[in-house]
Amino acid sequence: MSKYFKIEHKILVIVFLWLGMWLSSPAFAEQKRVLGDWEVHYIAFNTTFLTPEIARINSIQRSPNNTLINISVLDRRTKEAQELEITGTARNLLGTTTKLQFKQVKEGKAIYYLAPFSFDDEEHYRFQIVMKQGSNSQTLRFEQKLYRE
Repeated sequence: MSKYFKIEHKILVIVFLWLGMWLSSPAFAEQKRVLGDWEVHYIAFNTTFLTPEIARINSIQRSPNNTLINISVLDRRTKEAQELEITGTARNLLGTTTKLQFKQVKEGKAIYYLAPFSFDDEEHYRFQIVMKQGSNSQTLRFEQKLYRE
């Protein structure tokens, strides 16, 4: 085995280890939780990622200082979108709490719950989302650092 092959092999191993760590990071993980009979999909992203048309249709202001919380809830067995009451808060590390105002959006059989809010760059938030349907109630908690885009 040549010296060149050993060096090339070590470089490949390092590259694959780095890729594995990078792709397994939370930023690339599916944001889904199973809560009781529900499969809850969630994401927080900057509103500048929305097209101007989508933002206009949904009355969302596109801004580098605005993020959008998007929640969708499916029945775990049937995978049907669930219509429910949803409330929530976003709390930064200083303890400042923002009440999230969710708007229901229906697209065909899909149902989304959208809540835009303003934030400061590189601020870490703890989200608490309460979902209710009749006597069934579940709480989704997640944390995320938000960045201006």
